[in-house]
Amino acid sequence: MGADPRRYVVIGGGLAGLASAVWLAEAGKQVTLLERRGRLGGRTHAMRVAALGDVPDNGQHVIASGYHQLFRYLDSVGTRRFVAFPNRGTLRWPGGRTATLVTAGPAALKTLLGAHPDAGLPDRLRAARATLRLARECLRQPADLADLTTEQWFQRIGMPATAREALWDWLALGIAAEPVQQESAKVFADVLATGIRLGLRHRVPVTIGYPTVDLDTLFVTGALEVFARHGVEVRYRSIARRIDIADGRVTGVTLADGTVLPADAAICAVPNSAVGGLLDDLPEHSDIYSAADKLGCTPIVSTNLYLDRPLGTENACEALIGGTGVIDEVFDRQRMHGRPTERGWLYCLTTSGAYRQIHRTTDEIVTEQTALLRRYYPAAAKANVVAAQVVRMPKATFSQVVGTHGLRPAQRTSVPTLALAGDWTATDWSATMESAVQSAAAAVELLLALPSGT
Repeated sequence: MGADPRRYVVIGGGLAGLASAVWLAEAGKQVTLLERRGRLGGRTHAMRVAALGDVPDNGQHVIASGYHQLFRYLDSVGTRRFVAFPNRGTLRWPGGRTATLVTAGPAALKTLLGAHPDAGLPDRLRAARATLRLARECLRQPADLADLTTEQWFQRIGMPATAREALWDWLALGIAAEPVQQESAKVFADVLATGIRLGLRHRVPVTIGYPTVDLDTLFVTGALEVFARHGVEVRYRSIARRIDIADGRVTGVTLADGTVLPADAAICAVPNSAVGGLLDDLPEHSDIYSAADKLGCTPIVSTNLYLDRPLGTENACEALIGGTGVIDEVFDRQRMHGRPTERGWLYCLTTSGAYRQIHRTTDEIVTEQTALLRRYYPAAAKANVVAAQVVRMPKATFSQVVGTHGLRPAQRTSVPTLALAGDWTATDWSATMESAVQSAAAAVELLLALPSGT
C-alpha cells in the first residue's frame, strides 16, 4: 500500500492543534499546521523578561494525574519526565497561618474532611456526610444539577463553611475558572465524576502536579522535533479565513491574503472566540457559531513577581484563602524548577475568574498583588519588587457558568473530512489542557478512520 496522498491541514497552533499535528504526523500523514501568530503554544507558552534574562510562563499551569491524553502527548514529544507530582500543597490564611493540603494516601482523608485549622469534630462529621453525598451525586447526578450554581449545590448537600473555605471553593474555582456563585454545578460534578472513575479504574487517586520546566520546553520544543522528523510544514503568521468545502468534502483553506491552501482533510483547532467565519461552508455552522458565542470567555490574570528575598513558602504551590474575594494561588518557581536566585526570587500568582482585575493597569495589579503577599507572608513585609510581568488573558478559556451545559459541539461534523478540536468542544473534562488534547485525539481518530477513497 502506498503513502496516503491526502493533504491534512490543522488550523491553530495551540495545544489541541499541536497534538493533532503530532499524532497525524506519527500516523505518516502529510500535514501542514497554520498558526496566526509568530509562535506555537497558544495559551500555554513561555515568555521572556528581557531585563532579567529570565523565561517565566504566560501563566502557571497545573496537571492532574488523570490527564491520560496529555501524558500520551508528552510521551510523543518526549517530555513526560518534566512533570512532578508532590502530593501536597499548602493552604495559607492572612497572617501566615497554614495547613497542609495532602492529595494522596491516608492523610488525604483529612483534606477531604476538614483541612481547615478551625474545623472541629462536628464540622468534620458534617464534611464527611456532605462529601459522601457529593460523590454519590457526581456519579448519579440529579436532574436539576445543570440549573444550579456550585455554591447552591454545596449548600444543598450541607457542605460546612470550613470545608468549603479550605478545599471545595478553591478546587471548584481551579477547575472551571469561575467563582462558585456563578459556576455551573454540572461542570464541576462531571469533572469530579471523571476523577472518581479514573481513580477506581486505575486504583490511583487523582493528584495535582506541575511542570518542572517552562511551557515551551514542555509542549513546543519536542513537537517541533517531531515535525522536523516527519516533514510537517508549519506556517507562522498564517491567518485562515475559511475552510473550503465542496460536495461534502474539504477542498482547501482560504487564507487572509486570498490565497487557497489545497487540503483534503482539516482539523479546526481554534478557541471558541476565534471560530467565527472558518466554518461558513459547513451546513451546521450557525449552530456551532451560536454555541461558541453562548459559551463566552472567562478572564485569568497571571502575575510574575520577582522579589529581592524569599517569601518563606512551605510548598511549591500555595493557595491563599479568605479575604481576597478571589482565591489566588502562589507558585514558587525556585521549588518547582530549581531556579537560581541571583536575579531575584520568582513567584507566579494566578487569579482565575479575574473579572475585576482584568481591567486594571499593570501598576495597580502589581501593587495589589504585592500587598496581598504581605498579608499572607510575614517574610514579605520588607520585600521589594525587582521586576514584574502581568499577563492578562481576557479570553483565557470558555465560560462554564449555569446555562452552558450541552453547548459544547462534538469533534465530528457533517463533513467527514472536517473535524473540530479545542478544549471548548465536547469532552469529559472542563476547560483544561486534558480537554484540549482529548479533543485532538478524537479529531485525529475520526480522520484516520476515513476510507482511503474519501
